[in-house]
Amino acid sequence: MTIEIKAPTLPESVPDGTIATWYKSIGDPVTMDELLVDIETDKVVIEVVSPTDGTLKEILKNSGDTIVSNEAIGLVEMSETPAVDDDPSDSSVDKHIEEPVGPSFAESSEDRIISPAAKKLIEENQLAVATIAGTGKGGRITKEDVMNYFSSSAPHQRPVSKVPGEPLTSLHERPVEGRIEERVPMTRLRAKVAERMLQATQTTAMLTTFNEVSMQAVINIRNRYKEEFEKTHDGVRLGFMSFFVRTCTEALKKFPGVNASIDGNDIVYHGYQDIGVAVSSPRGLVVPVLRNADNKGLAHIEKEIRTFIEKARDGNLAIEDMTGGTFTISNGGVFGSLLSTPILNPPQTAILGMHKIQERPMAVEGEVKILPMMYLALSYDHRIIDGKEAVQFLVAIKEILEDPARLLLEI
Repeated sequence: MTIEIKAPTLPESVPDGTIATWYKSIGDPVTMDELLVDIETDKVVIEVVSPTDGTLKEILKNSGDTIVSNEAIGLVEMSETPAVDDDPSDSSVDKHIEEPVGPSFAESSEDRIISPAAKKLIEENQLAVATIAGTGKGGRITKEDVMNYFSSSAPHQRPVSKVPGEPLTSLHERPVEGRIEERVPMTRLRAKVAERMLQATQTTAMLTTFNEVSMQAVINIRNRYKEEFEKTHDGVRLGFMSFFVRTCTEALKKFPGVNASIDGNDIVYHGYQDIGVAVSSPRGLVVPVLRNADNKGLAHIEKEIRTFIEKARDGNLAIEDMTGGTFTISNGGVFGSLLSTPILNPPQTAILGMHKIQERPMAVEGEVKILPMMYLALSYDHRIIDGKEAVQFLVAIKEILEDPARLLLEI
């Protein structure tokens, strides 16, 4: 009996996907729920597993082909072989197990958690698991970790295969003519990011205003309460991002134009604050959204952001996590950026850029003091946000961060 392997149902915001990688060839045995293929969309990678035990009979959609929701991408011939009785009392069954050739995956893995896609790549390329850093939850090794291992290894250490199924060879075993170059197609995510960046710069009247804020008050609160905060909220750590999310939420209430979006010739004013938080993932920059941020406390925000970061590292962010959003915060400071100009995330009309906290001499009431300062950058669409409104919005953020009591007093 033949069963179709179908693409999953894609959300309305994602019209199609692309076959990224087949992990099985025609004629290979497969087991139920075994990873067969990755489908890449504009926002996430979706893993498709086998619907049954059997043999991969046919591949209907090859790598690079475009698919739509519920489209058949392959066929599996169901297995009719009865299961072998593993009862040790049955002497008719041969109990001899042949030693595997090469390093044992189970032995080398040292009981580490490995995603199915990563395990497949590790086994095919005979990699030592101990040499691969896992960025997933609890040290879980993801497919992106293995790909990062390839890219960070020296050129002569990376396996290269010109044709699917051809034995892998190393670059140093081939004749070298000049300098080596590698051409790879953009991933769907990278291509989508590039498209949206170009769209933002070409279709908006983008302008950026800057200010600086002393982080001393926030740092003092964090240092004073971080241990008690972590104990009270079951291990959730108090970071800076939750302060910025809450601060932006209050400032957006005062300046609703900054929280608006453009739809054709209409301006849409949102009566809620859904804050997008830009996080880095192995596949590129993604922006998961904190829904109804105005109704969440610092602990809830920190916990949700941490969940998003873990999902992004493991490649498990759902499309629903990244749709919508009325305002975005980007933190280049975690990578050491001192000052930058963030690009708008259409159809949003503003984005806040955070940067590195750096001690600088500042004049305070006629005296020079060393304070932990951060540059803030607000990029906005000048078509609907006036310069006065943008500057006042950024000043409101500065005032709240330098005097966090304003959050409690709602002033």
